[in-house]
Amino acid sequence: MKSVVKQITEAHQTREKAEAASRQAETNHPATAESRRSFLKKTALGGLSLSAFLFSSIEDTLAQTTSNVNRASNPSALKITDLRYILVTHLGRRIPILRMDTNQGIYGLGEVRDGGDERYALMLKSRLLGENPCNVEKLFKIIKPFGGNGRLGGGVSGVEMALWDLAGKAYGAPCWQMLGGRYRDTVRLYADTHGDKDFDKIVASVKHRIEVQGFTWLKMTRVRNILVDVPADKRIPEVVRYVETLRKHVGYDIPINVDHFRDRDMNTMINLGKALEPYRLAWMEEVIPWNLTDQLKTVTESINVPTAAGEDMYLLEPFRKMCDIHAVDIVHPDLATAGGLLETKKIGDYAQDKGIGMGLHFAGTPVSFMANVHCAAATENCLVLEYHPDDIEEWARMVKPTGKLPLITKGFANVPLDAPGLGIELNEPEMKRLLHPTDKSFFAPTTQWNEKRSSDGLGMSTN
Repeated sequence: MKSVVKQITEAHQTREKAEAASRQAETNHPATAESRRSFLKKTALGGLSLSAFLFSSIEDTLAQTTSNVNRASNPSALKITDLRYILVTHLGRRIPILRMDTNQGIYGLGEVRDGGDERYALMLKSRLLGENPCNVEKLFKIIKPFGGNGRLGGGVSGVEMALWDLAGKAYGAPCWQMLGGRYRDTVRLYADTHGDKDFDKIVASVKHRIEVQGFTWLKMTRVRNILVDVPADKRIPEVVRYVETLRKHVGYDIPINVDHFRDRDMNTMINLGKALEPYRLAWMEEVIPWNLTDQLKTVTESINVPTAAGEDMYLLEPFRKMCDIHAVDIVHPDLATAGGLLETKKIGDYAQDKGIGMGLHFAGTPVSFMANVHCAAATENCLVLEYHPDDIEEWARMVKPTGKLPLITKGFANVPLDAPGLGIELNEPEMKRLLHPTDKSFFAPTTQWNEKRSSDGLGMSTN
């Protein structure tokens, strides 16, 4: 493990241990109100995981994990009755929001990855109607063959989000608890520095990120924007000047990622990586197309700057190869492409077994964001989650938390501890205001997608 990744990981673990110790101290303090002490004890149980049994009696654990079951729901009798959608505009892109309806009135929310098509999800409906949404892994195996890399993974991933939201609501448990428990109460976020040729503007933006918004991790995004009209032989010095300017103003305690390069050939990336080594970056992102695994490994082995990749990769399988040969130092899946919450957790767990960390790529609405938060909470080696819309006032208004905590507090996402499923409901008036001009429908029935029109067998024919 490269020293930068090791130091970031150790600092991350130290902070989380300190937070856990603080909760325990508050629990034990005689001045703590009994209601608060009870809440802390319950949340310390984490979820349906082995750690619950290590510190509590079996009776306490079982009482906690069954105490929030939605008595108005009969999980074993739940059936999917419809899959509906709306299209909203965010970050200049059309984003489909999914709603999976059931025979018991509860529904689950999901999201097709930004820039994806709602039909990637709707084509799966005929394979889900009448099924119990609580059978998440079983249903995932049914729809798994219909996804793909990039935005093509958005349909399967969005449906998987909705299934977990529904299962959590049916059992009265947060999604992180359904995934086996949580490792943290907050998820660290990284924010953009805004790629711009005006360095004074960049510095002012970074200062606002840190001092006002409270971010403790930054992403130097869209490097290619500062290289417009810059001759090829001057591009590496210009990127170095950009990074040097950032380090001069933020110091070396705040991790910085770099992405969106203009020249992504292997030799250029090696030369750029070596030039950036003095600035101790958290990682260089997508330096080589992810499918060129051997070239990616060569870059990773040639520079001391950590490398990250994975935002357009679908399912655990390609990540396995990447991790097995240590082609990157950080896996960087986008949950809305990778296959959803459980598949992304599996990616993180596999990477951890190979000594590789994980960060999460994200650029969507609060629906997908909260799916990421639950996954990050349940995945031990997850270091940080991407967060773009810190300057978009309407973003947080798209949804309403169903628990007591806001979505974000000073550069950290709050993990819902007292709300089932994803922990949010849509703010319908705001969503209606943001409907995409090409489709103003609002969760209209989609009966045209009820009929299954294809044979899904993937094996060799014996006829």
